[in-house]
Amino acid sequence: MQPWEPLLDWWFGPSTSAVDVAAARNTLWFGKRDEQDAEARERFGDLVEQALAGGLQEWSADSRGWLANILLLDQLPRMIYRDTPLAFAGDALAQPLAEEGVTLGWDRQLSPLQRVFIYLVFEHAENLPQQRRSMQLFGDLHASAADGELKLFAGFLDYAERHLRIIERFARFPHRNETLGRVSTDAELRFLLEPGSRF
Repeated sequence: MQPWEPLLDWWFGPSTSAVDVAAARNTLWFGKRDEQDAEARERFGDLVEQALAGGLQEWSADSRGWLANILLLDQLPRMIYRDTPLAFAGDALAQPLAEEGVTLGWDRQLSPLQRVFIYLVFEHAENLPQQRRSMQLFGDLHASAADGELKLFAGFLDYAERHLRIIERFARFPHRNETLGRVSTDAELRFLLEPGSRF
């Protein structure tokens, strides 16, 4: 067994249907539960620390290892270090890693649902060109989705567009300001009172 397989098994589960996997794992991926964060910390905290320190680069010689490395840099810190600046500490490493792999076509070796978690790296960026890259990638993913999966991938595309609109408007995500010690503008404070302003 490759060292990244336990993480991928935990993240995606046993099902092969994208709709079934998403239904079973949605709360893990996008929910905020203390017990999930604790499990991530207990099972994979050491690997996250290694990845954040620049280790595990050898994993990215394999498309599935590359995916796992992206999860360790982009997704798991948001769980393990939730509501602290460290939640975003892996973004600067994840972004060039994701870009390199997409440029080389490694994402095409993954399932469509696995590719979502590569493209989320661009969606998380406080950077307009990367947000536009996210829209293009999620748009392509939606365009190639099977009939039974169109609604699922349309949802991912919708979230990508919502992220893009925020960066177009503010050049950053206002909901991160408090965590990162940034001063919010009056416009951002008004925006944060709106439904759907936080992810």
